[in-house]
Amino acid sequence: MIVLAIDTAGTGCFAALYDSDKDIVLGAAGADIGRGHAERLMEFVDAALEAAGIDLPAIDRVAVTIGPGSFTGIRVGVAAARGLALALGVPAVGVSTLAALAADRPGPSLIAIDAKRDEVYWQRFSADGSAATPPAIASVEAARAVVLADGEALGGSAAALLRADAGAETDGVSIATVARLGARLDPEANQPKPLYLRGPDAKPQAGFAIRRA
Repeated sequence: MIVLAIDTAGTGCFAALYDSDKDIVLGAAGADIGRGHAERLMEFVDAALEAAGIDLPAIDRVAVTIGPGSFTGIRVGVAAARGLALALGVPAVGVSTLAALAADRPGPSLIAIDAKRDEVYWQRFSADGSAATPPAIASVEAARAVVLADGEALGGSAAALLRADAGAETDGVSIATVARLGARLDPEANQPKPLYLRGPDAKPQAGFAIRRA
């Protein structure tokens, strides 16, 4: 099965083509761009296809990171994945960024991503990478208490915020891991939809009304 994997949930914008039968990444492209995912994503998809030496009709599945992460980036990635899957007549699956980070770690782990505003996104995973708790958002103080009480392996960009001896990490996920997880997931149970654990920053302007004609 050929999987097109897309990751726009963080500051990076990445695409890769993965052959699940051979367990190899055929081609990948992308960069840590900060912003402008909507303008660059298809450029990276085209570059990944060219690197893989295949055309869009060869794709059997589309996998995309669904968050938690950047609101704008997640919307861009999920919309693109749905659109491509619909156009190609193939299934699309959503991959949690927390699960992708956990998949690259041996043993039980607690993954924590810096959500800013003195908060973290976090989730606990079993040794086989399956979710042991639902994804959640908590204050750094509350999450630190959970970590101190448990003592399992800690990973993610918020690791250093929660435990002094944890190494500094970025919030980026491996696009190869996203592709591998996407190839294993059940499309019916993992349709791509944004995983928002906090409301959007933008709020309607108070006191503003639209005048009816």
